Amino acid sequence: MDAVRELVPKDRLAESEDTVNTTVEQDRVAYKDSTYEIVSKVAYLIGVPKRIFENPYEAPKMEVFSRLELDKTARIVRDLCIVRTAIERNFKHINDKMRLEFRSIISMPEHIPMECLARLDADGANFIKRSSTKLCQHIIELNRLLSDRINNCKQLFPLWIKWEYIRELFIMPNGLKESGTKAAAETYYSRRTFYPYQMYINWEPRDEGNILYNDKKFVTLLYQWHNDYFEDYSKVSDVGSYVKSNIYDFIEDSEKVVVVVDCENSDPYKLCAALKNLDRQYTRKISSIILFDDIHTASAWRILESYTEIPVEHMMIERVKQNKSLVDIRLTARACQEHYRNDVDAFIIVSSDSDYWGLISSLPEARFLVMIERDNCGPDLKNALASAGIFYCYIDDFYSGNAEDIKYGALFKEMDRYISRMVRFNVNEMLTEALRTTRIEMGDAEKNRFMFQHIRTMQMSINEEGDVIFSFKRK
Repeated sequence: MDAVRELVPKDRLAESEDTVNTTVEQDRVAYKDSTYEIVSKVAYLIGVPKRIFENPYEAPKMEVFSRLELDKTARIVRDLCIVRTAIERNFKHINDKMRLEFRSIISMPEHIPMECLARLDADGANFIKRSSTKLCQHIIELNRLLSDRINNCKQLFPLWIKWEYIRELFIMPNGLKESGTKAAAETYYSRRTFYPYQMYINWEPRDEGNILYNDKKFVTLLYQWHNDYFEDYSKVSDVGSYVKSNIYDFIEDSEKVVVVVDCENSDPYKLCAALKNLDRQYTRKISSIILFDDIHTASAWRILESYTEIPVEHMMIERVKQNKSLVDIRLTARACQEHYRNDVDAFIIVSSDSDYWGLISSLPEARFLVMIERDNCGPDLKNALASAGIFYCYIDDFYSGNAEDIKYGALFKEMDRYISRMVRFNVNEMLTEALRTTRIEMGDAEKNRFMFQHIRTMQMSINEEGDVIFSFKRK
């Protein structure tokens, strides 16, 4: 609002404030329950001031700022962006002093943040050259460094977001030529209030409100700017406080809670996301998670225990008939055993199968909470649960952007298994067989040198069909 006060005439200030307040309220409704991880990282990189992160009412989060401050690649990009914006914002004043007073930008602390110049120099990314006698040449060098270094920040963002869309925000169009820097400066200066926290980015500035309001809004707009559509909103939003409060109250009001999981009718990645986004203060009261698994379900269930502090018991249910699963029967029997023998008074059932209504109705003294998947649960079960006053929630609604580790863990585990089934490949045996076939004699010293120079430097590539190809470096 301070920026609005500075740039809007007084007779239009009240109207402007009403517009801003209306936009904020609309955003609050449209983008509720969003996360702030992506916008906090973008805000840090484009150079949003630290005071914004320190303000609890602003979207960028201080914990992300502190984390990225320790990352040299992120720090360099941030400082380059801050200096570039400072030049764009004060171009005429700086240019006049360089041209008329023959001053260097390092002698203008009133316009250029000296701490950023010092950090860039310490981090080995100094953009100031003796040959840069014109201000636009400094901007060109800043653009060149940003173009070279922005890809170093790719690992900061999850794989599910299109990196090329993020990267484009930092690349000034035609920014390695004087005409490009001039066009960018004119666009920025004429529409500065539309830029996020008035920091320069490469976009078509328009009145979108605060584009860094939260992850859901930012990613939606980011894809729209590229005529694309973002669909997986579980990556950028978390389940609402109403749902979490009901789960916490359920756990708090129980003496002993057990989570029983029908692995046939549940998703391991969604469950992992749900567990990660529940407060440990409450989940530590859960005595165990019991997985009722079948040989035909996802292999990720086997590694779930590595991603939660709750004790996990994994029961693999064999089939008597190949076309008939016994998971539901074994789960029901074990739940009854836990209730009557181990004094479990509360169960969280993770399944979308309506067959478990029989279990719920047969244990009237136990308390139940059900986690279902939105697309896999029919209206009959939901109606029955609602009529009985049993709370249920959609496991799909929990924030899944931080569940990548279990996905990649499962992938790597399966790829390791695949590789282990491949034919064994030993380079020592390969050289011995090659020497035998070619009838070439080598002493031990010569073989060691050949191995070091040609075989240990062997290169691997992958062709378009996915085949792995090994090749040797030759003189």
